[in-house]
Amino acid sequence: MKNLLFLVLISVCWAEPHPDKSSLEHERVVHIQAENGPRLLVVAEQAKIFSHRGGNITLPCKFYHEHTSTAGSEAHKIRVKWTKLTYDYLKELDVFVAMGHHRKSYGSYHGRVFLRESSENDASLVITNIMLEDYGRYKCEVIEGLEDDTAVVTLNLEGVVFPYSPRLGRYNLNFYEAQRACMEQDSVIASFDQLYDAWRSGLDWCNAGWLSDGSVQYPITKPREPCGGKNTVPGVRNYGFWDKEKSRYDVFCFTSNFNGRFYYLIHPIKLTYDEAVQACLKDGAQIAKVGQIFAAWKLLGYDRCDAGWLADGSVRYPISRPRKRCSPSEAAVRFVGFPDKKHKLYGVYCFRAYN
Repeated sequence: MKNLLFLVLISVCWAEPHPDKSSLEHERVVHIQAENGPRLLVVAEQAKIFSHRGGNITLPCKFYHEHTSTAGSEAHKIRVKWTKLTYDYLKELDVFVAMGHHRKSYGSYHGRVFLRESSENDASLVITNIMLEDYGRYKCEVIEGLEDDTAVVTLNLEGVVFPYSPRLGRYNLNFYEAQRACMEQDSVIASFDQLYDAWRSGLDWCNAGWLSDGSVQYPITKPREPCGGKNTVPGVRNYGFWDKEKSRYDVFCFTSNFNGRFYYLIHPIKLTYDEAVQACLKDGAQIAKVGQIFAAWKLLGYDRCDAGWLADGSVRYPISRPRKRCSPSEAAVRFVGFPDKKHKLYGVYCFRAYN
Protein backbone atom coordinates (compact mmCIF):
# COMPACT_ATOMS: atom_id res chain seq x y z
CA MET A 1 0.00 0.00 0.00
CA LYS A 2 1.28 3.38 -0.93
CA ASN A 3 1.84 5.80 1.81
CA LEU A 4 -0.15 8.98 1.55
CA LEU A 5 1.48 12.20 2.59
CA PHE A 6 -0.78 14.92 3.91
CA LEU A 7 0.61 18.42 4.01
CA VAL A 8 -1.19 20.50 6.53
CA LEU A 9 -0.89 24.25 6.48
CA ILE A 10 -1.55 25.49 9.97
CA SER A 11 -2.75 29.03 10.55
CA VAL A 12 -2.21 30.83 13.81
CA CYS A 13 -5.20 32.69 15.24
CA TRP A 14 -5.68 34.86 18.26
CA ALA A 15 -8.50 37.03 19.51
CA GLU A 16 -8.45 40.41 21.12
CA PRO A 17 -11.39 41.31 23.36
CA HIS A 18 -13.17 44.47 22.34
CA PRO A 19 -13.39 46.61 25.48
CA ASP A 20 -16.85 47.68 26.51
CA LYS A 21 -18.69 48.69 29.65
CA SER A 22 -21.48 46.17 29.15
CA SER A 23 -21.08 42.49 29.89
CA LEU A 24 -23.90 41.85 27.42
CA GLU A 25 -21.55 42.46 24.49
CA HIS A 26 -18.89 39.98 23.47
CA GLU A 27 -17.12 41.51 20.49
CA ARG A 28 -13.85 40.02 19.33
CA VAL A 29 -11.56 40.95 16.48
CA VAL A 30 -9.95 37.81 15.06
CA HIS A 31 -6.57 38.05 13.29
CA ILE A 32 -5.50 35.25 10.95
CA GLN A 33 -1.83 34.74 10.10
CA ALA A 34 -0.78 32.63 7.17
CA GLU A 35 2.27 30.40 7.68
CA ASN A 36 4.06 31.82 4.65
CA GLY A 37 4.35 35.43 3.56
CA PRO A 38 3.92 38.74 5.38
CA ARG A 39 1.12 39.12 7.88
CA LEU A 40 -1.29 42.05 7.44
CA LEU A 41 -2.46 43.56 10.70
CA VAL A 42 -5.18 46.22 11.03
CA VAL A 43 -5.33 48.24 14.24
CA ALA A 44 -7.72 50.86 15.64
CA GLU A 45 -5.79 53.01 18.10
CA GLN A 46 -9.05 53.92 19.89
CA ALA A 47 -11.99 51.55 20.27
CA LYS A 48 -14.46 54.39 20.92
CA ILE A 49 -14.79 57.90 19.53
CA PHE A 50 -17.09 60.53 21.03
CA SER A 51 -18.68 63.38 19.12
CA HIS A 52 -21.95 65.27 18.68
CA ARG A 53 -24.36 66.16 15.90
CA GLY A 54 -22.80 68.57 13.43
CA GLY A 55 -19.24 67.74 14.47
CA ASN A 56 -16.36 66.27 12.47
CA ILE A 57 -14.55 63.14 13.65
CA THR A 58 -11.89 60.66 12.56
CA LEU A 59 -12.39 56.92 13.02
CA PRO A 60 -8.82 55.60 13.51
CA CYS A 61 -7.50 52.71 11.45
CA LYS A 62 -3.93 51.79 10.45
CA PHE A 63 -2.46 48.70 8.84
CA TYR A 64 0.98 47.09 9.20
CA HIS A 65 3.01 44.17 7.92
CA GLU A 66 4.74 41.77 10.26
CA HIS A 67 8.26 43.06 9.64
CA THR A 68 7.53 46.66 8.61
CA SER A 69 5.92 49.66 10.24
CA THR A 70 4.49 51.06 7.00
CA ALA A 71 2.20 49.78 4.35
CA GLY A 72 4.84 48.52 1.94
CA SER A 73 5.84 49.53 -1.54
CA GLU A 74 2.81 48.36 -3.53
CA ALA A 75 0.09 50.59 -2.01
CA HIS A 76 -1.89 50.52 -5.26
CA LYS A 77 -2.86 46.92 -4.50
CA ILE A 78 -4.42 47.79 -1.17
CA ARG A 79 -8.21 48.08 -0.88
CA VAL A 80 -9.77 49.87 2.09
CA LYS A 81 -13.43 49.34 2.89
CA TRP A 82 -15.46 50.94 5.68
CA THR A 83 -18.86 49.52 6.63
CA LYS A 84 -21.34 50.16 9.43
CA LEU A 85 -22.40 47.12 11.44
CA THR A 86 -26.01 46.45 12.36
CA TYR A 87 -26.90 45.71 15.97
CA ASP A 88 -26.78 41.93 15.41
CA TYR A 89 -23.72 41.97 13.09
CA LEU A 90 -25.71 40.03 10.47
CA LYS A 91 -25.63 42.86 7.96
CA GLU A 92 -23.13 45.53 6.96
CA LEU A 93 -24.00 48.87 5.40
CA ASP A 94 -21.47 50.21 2.90
CA VAL A 95 -19.94 53.54 3.89
CA PHE A 96 -16.75 54.08 1.87
CA VAL A 97 -14.42 52.13 -0.43
CA ALA A 98 -10.99 53.16 -1.73
CA MET A 99 -8.54 51.39 -4.03
CA GLY A 100 -5.71 53.29 -5.62
CA HIS A 101 -7.10 56.56 -6.94
CA HIS A 102 -10.68 55.27 -6.95
CA ARG A 103 -13.00 56.47 -4.16
CA LYS A 104 -16.69 55.83 -3.54
CA SER A 105 -19.03 56.80 -0.68
CA TYR A 106 -22.54 55.46 -0.15
CA GLY A 107 -26.00 56.60 0.93
CA SER A 108 -26.22 59.41 3.46
CA TYR A 109 -22.40 59.38 3.76
CA HIS A 110 -21.96 60.64 0.19
CA GLY A 111 -19.87 63.80 0.21
CA ARG A 112 -19.26 63.58 3.98
CA VAL A 113 -16.52 60.93 4.25
CA PHE A 114 -12.92 60.56 3.07
CA LEU A 115 -9.69 58.84 4.12
CA ARG A 116 -7.30 60.86 6.26
CA GLU A 117 -4.19 59.29 4.65
CA SER A 118 -1.72 61.04 6.94
CA SER A 119 0.76 58.28 6.10
CA GLU A 120 1.08 55.34 3.71
CA ASN A 121 -0.51 52.99 6.23
CA ASP A 122 -3.31 55.31 7.40
CA ALA A 123 -6.81 54.07 6.53
CA SER A 124 -8.61 56.29 9.06
CA LEU A 125 -12.02 57.56 7.99
CA VAL A 126 -13.03 61.20 8.42
CA ILE A 127 -16.76 61.86 8.80
CA THR A 128 -17.94 65.46 8.55
CA ASN A 129 -21.21 67.05 9.66
CA ILE A 130 -22.11 64.17 11.98
CA MET A 131 -25.78 63.12 11.85
CA LEU A 132 -27.80 61.37 14.55
CA GLU A 133 -28.01 58.29 12.32
CA ASP A 134 -24.19 58.01 12.21
CA TYR A 135 -24.10 56.60 15.75
CA GLY A 136 -22.93 52.97 15.87
CA ARG A 137 -20.09 50.52 15.15
CA TYR A 138 -17.90 50.76 12.07
CA LYS A 139 -15.61 48.15 10.55
CA CYS A 140 -12.37 49.05 8.82
CA GLU A 141 -11.27 46.30 6.44
CA VAL A 142 -7.95 46.32 4.59
CA ILE A 143 -7.35 43.84 1.77
CA GLU A 144 -4.01 43.21 0.03
CA GLY A 145 -3.91 40.28 -2.33
CA LEU A 146 -5.05 37.20 -0.40
CA GLU A 147 -4.55 38.84 2.98
CA ASP A 148 -7.08 40.90 4.88
CA ASP A 149 -7.77 42.04 8.41
CA THR A 150 -10.34 44.19 10.19
CA ALA A 151 -10.79 46.47 13.19
CA VAL A 152 -13.99 47.81 14.76
CA VAL A 153 -14.52 51.35 16.06
CA THR A 154 -17.60 52.64 17.90
CA LEU A 155 -18.89 56.16 17.31
CA ASN A 156 -20.79 57.47 20.33
CA LEU A 157 -22.73 60.73 20.32
CA GLU A 158 -23.27 63.10 23.20
CA GLY A 159 -27.00 63.45 23.66
CA VAL A 160 -30.13 62.61 25.60
CA VAL A 161 -32.70 59.79 25.52
CA PHE A 162 -36.32 60.67 26.17
CA PRO A 163 -39.54 58.64 26.22
CA TYR A 164 -42.22 59.66 23.76
CA SER A 165 -45.88 58.89 23.18
CA PRO A 166 -48.25 60.74 20.82
CA ARG A 167 -51.46 62.67 21.47
CA LEU A 168 -53.36 59.39 21.12
CA GLY A 169 -51.86 58.24 24.42
CA ARG A 170 -49.88 55.32 25.76
CA TYR A 171 -48.99 52.33 23.56
CA ASN A 172 -50.21 53.61 20.20
CA LEU A 173 -47.14 53.28 17.96
CA ASN A 174 -45.97 50.35 15.89
CA PHE A 175 -42.23 50.24 15.14
CA TYR A 176 -42.37 52.23 11.91
CA GLU A 177 -44.68 54.85 13.39
CA ALA A 178 -42.26 55.09 16.32
CA GLN A 179 -39.38 55.79 13.93
CA ARG A 180 -41.36 58.57 12.23
CA ALA A 181 -42.47 60.03 15.56
CA CYS A 182 -38.85 60.42 16.68
CA MET A 183 -37.79 61.94 13.36
CA GLU A 184 -40.63 64.46 13.53
CA GLN A 185 -39.32 65.59 16.93
CA ASP A 186 -35.73 66.18 15.75
CA SER A 187 -34.43 62.83 16.99
CA VAL A 188 -33.97 59.18 16.06
CA ILE A 189 -35.17 56.01 17.72
CA ALA A 190 -32.69 55.15 20.49
CA SER A 191 -30.43 52.09 20.56
CA PHE A 192 -30.16 49.72 23.50
CA ASP A 193 -26.72 51.12 24.38
CA GLN A 194 -28.13 54.65 24.48
CA LEU A 195 -31.02 53.58 26.70
CA TYR A 196 -28.62 51.65 28.93
CA ASP A 197 -26.41 54.73 29.34
CA ALA A 198 -29.48 56.84 30.11
CA TRP A 199 -30.58 54.31 32.75
CA ARG A 200 -27.14 54.44 34.35
CA SER A 201 -27.53 58.23 34.44
CA GLY A 202 -30.85 57.92 36.29
CA LEU A 203 -33.57 57.57 33.65
CA ASP A 204 -36.61 55.87 35.20
CA TRP A 205 -39.69 55.24 33.06
CA CYS A 206 -42.41 52.68 33.56
CA ASN A 207 -43.82 52.58 30.02
CA ALA A 208 -42.22 50.15 27.56
CA GLY A 209 -40.93 51.60 24.31
CA TRP A 210 -39.46 50.54 20.99
CA LEU A 211 -35.68 50.59 20.43
CA SER A 212 -33.80 50.67 17.14
CA ASP A 213 -33.16 46.91 17.12
CA GLY A 214 -36.91 46.18 17.22
CA SER A 215 -36.94 45.21 20.88
CA VAL A 216 -39.28 46.72 23.50
CA GLN A 217 -37.71 47.73 26.82
CA TYR A 218 -37.95 50.24 29.67
CA PRO A 219 -35.51 51.54 32.34
CA ILE A 220 -36.23 51.27 36.06
CA THR A 221 -33.98 52.85 38.70
CA LYS A 222 -36.59 52.79 41.50
CA PRO A 223 -38.36 49.39 41.57
CA ARG A 224 -42.05 49.63 42.49
CA GLU A 225 -45.23 47.58 42.16
CA PRO A 226 -46.61 49.01 38.91
CA CYS A 227 -43.23 48.57 37.22
CA GLY A 228 -42.25 44.94 37.66
CA GLY A 229 -42.55 44.81 41.45
CA LYS A 230 -40.87 46.65 44.31
CA ASN A 231 -38.69 43.66 45.22
CA THR A 232 -37.00 43.46 41.82
CA VAL A 233 -33.57 44.86 41.08
CA PRO A 234 -33.10 48.08 39.09
CA GLY A 235 -32.32 47.59 35.43
CA VAL A 236 -33.49 47.85 31.85
CA ARG A 237 -36.54 45.58 31.59
CA ASN A 238 -36.78 43.68 28.32
CA TYR A 239 -40.12 42.72 26.75
CA GLY A 240 -38.29 41.03 23.86
CA PHE A 241 -38.90 41.39 20.13
CA TRP A 242 -42.41 42.04 18.83
CA ASP A 243 -44.21 42.30 15.51
CA LYS A 244 -43.08 45.64 14.06
CA GLU A 245 -46.35 46.26 12.26
CA LYS A 246 -48.97 44.92 14.66
CA SER A 247 -47.53 45.47 18.13
CA ARG A 248 -47.96 48.91 19.69
CA TYR A 249 -45.88 50.59 22.37
CA ASP A 250 -44.29 53.94 23.15
CA VAL A 251 -40.79 54.78 21.89
CA PHE A 252 -37.46 55.96 23.28
CA CYS A 253 -35.90 58.68 21.14
CA PHE A 254 -32.36 60.03 21.07
CA THR A 255 -31.24 63.54 20.17
CA SER A 256 -28.02 65.53 20.36
CA ASN A 257 -26.73 69.10 20.10
CA PHE A 258 -28.42 71.39 17.61
CA ASN A 259 -27.15 74.28 15.51
CA GLY A 260 -29.52 77.01 16.58
CA ARG A 261 -31.16 78.85 19.45
CA PHE A 262 -33.88 77.38 21.65
CA TYR A 263 -35.86 79.92 23.68
CA TYR A 264 -39.11 80.80 25.40
CA LEU A 265 -40.81 83.56 23.46
CA ILE A 266 -41.64 86.59 25.57
CA HIS A 267 -45.17 87.54 24.53
CA PRO A 268 -47.69 89.91 26.15
CA ILE A 269 -50.49 87.30 26.23
CA LYS A 270 -50.95 83.53 26.37
CA LEU A 271 -51.65 81.81 23.06
CA THR A 272 -53.61 79.03 21.43
CA TYR A 273 -51.58 76.48 19.50
CA ASP A 274 -52.11 78.15 16.11
CA GLU A 275 -51.29 81.55 17.57
CA ALA A 276 -48.13 80.08 19.09
CA VAL A 277 -46.99 78.73 15.70
CA GLN A 278 -47.54 82.14 14.09
CA ALA A 279 -45.80 83.97 16.92
CA CYS A 280 -42.60 81.94 16.42
CA LEU A 281 -42.74 82.49 12.65
CA LYS A 282 -43.17 86.22 13.18
CA ASP A 283 -40.06 86.15 15.39
CA GLY A 284 -38.04 84.53 12.58
CA ALA A 285 -38.15 81.07 14.10
CA GLN A 286 -40.30 77.92 14.24
CA ILE A 287 -42.19 76.36 17.09
CA ALA A 288 -39.73 74.07 18.89
CA LYS A 289 -39.84 70.28 18.80
CA VAL A 290 -39.78 67.86 21.72
CA GLY A 291 -36.24 66.72 20.93
CA GLN A 292 -35.04 70.32 21.03
CA ILE A 293 -36.45 71.03 24.48
CA PHE A 294 -34.81 67.86 25.83
CA ALA A 295 -31.47 68.73 24.21
CA ALA A 296 -31.60 72.29 25.56
CA TRP A 297 -32.46 71.00 29.04
CA LYS A 298 -29.91 68.17 29.21
CA LEU A 299 -26.99 69.56 27.22
CA LEU A 300 -27.32 73.30 27.82
CA GLY A 301 -28.89 73.33 31.26
CA TYR A 302 -31.89 75.31 30.02
CA ASP A 303 -34.28 76.13 32.87
CA ARG A 304 -37.68 77.81 32.61
CA CYS A 305 -40.72 77.43 34.84
CA ASP A 306 -43.19 78.53 32.15
CA ALA A 307 -45.25 75.88 30.36
CA GLY A 308 -45.21 76.31 26.60
CA TRP A 309 -46.52 74.80 23.38
CA LEU A 310 -44.31 72.53 21.28
CA ALA A 311 -44.65 71.42 17.66
CA ASP A 312 -46.45 68.15 18.43
CA GLY A 313 -49.21 69.99 20.32
CA SER A 314 -47.87 69.05 23.73
CA VAL A 315 -47.14 71.53 26.52
CA ARG A 316 -43.93 71.10 28.54
CA TYR A 317 -41.32 73.08 30.47
CA PRO A 318 -37.65 72.33 31.31
CA ILE A 319 -36.34 72.44 34.87
CA SER A 320 -32.61 71.97 35.46
CA ARG A 321 -32.66 73.55 38.96
CA PRO A 322 -35.43 71.92 41.02
CA ARG A 323 -37.30 74.33 43.29
CA LYS A 324 -40.65 74.89 44.92
CA ARG A 325 -43.53 75.02 42.41
CA CYS A 326 -41.09 74.11 39.61
CA SER A 327 -40.37 70.39 39.88
CA PRO A 328 -39.24 70.42 43.53
CA SER A 329 -38.02 66.83 43.59
CA GLU A 330 -35.89 66.45 40.46
CA ALA A 331 -34.52 68.06 37.31
CA ALA A 332 -36.74 67.09 34.39
CA VAL A 333 -38.66 68.21 31.35
CA ARG A 334 -42.14 68.46 32.84
CA PHE A 335 -45.06 67.25 30.75
CA VAL A 336 -48.34 69.14 31.13
CA GLY A 337 -50.21 67.16 28.47
CA PHE A 338 -51.85 67.60 25.09
CA PRO A 339 -54.36 70.43 25.75
CA ASP A 340 -57.15 71.54 23.43
CA LYS A 341 -55.31 73.44 20.69
CA LYS A 342 -58.15 75.85 20.01
CA HIS A 343 -59.15 76.90 23.49
CA LYS A 344 -56.27 76.39 25.93
CA LEU A 345 -53.78 79.23 26.33
CA TYR A 346 -50.05 78.85 27.06
CA GLY A 347 -46.70 80.37 26.19
CA VAL A 348 -44.53 78.91 23.43
CA TYR A 349 -41.00 77.61 22.95
CA CYS A 350 -39.35 78.55 19.66
CA PHE A 351 -36.28 77.39 17.77
CA ARG A 352 -34.23 79.51 15.35
CA ALA A 353 -31.72 77.58 13.23
CA TYR A 354 -28.33 79.10 12.50
CA ASN A 355 -27.28 79.30 8.88
